[in-house]
Amino acid sequence: MEVDLIFKIAAIGITVTMLNQLLIRAGREEQAMMVALAGLIITLSMIVIEISNLFNTLRSVFDL
Repeated sequence: MEVDLIFKIAAIGITVTMLNQLLIRAGREEQAMMVALAGLIITLSMIVIEISNLFNTLRSVFDL
């Protein structure tokens, strides 16, 4: 796992948090929820790709 992945996830979290707070203070709670959900989906997709790469590496190491 690269350190870049951690920084990308942190950047997404900071951006989503800022947008979420901005939208909530503007009275747009529905859009704030959508922004939070989009950030969660993007982050989970990044993690799923990394887990897939981990399993492929383990499969190649153990010749499965």
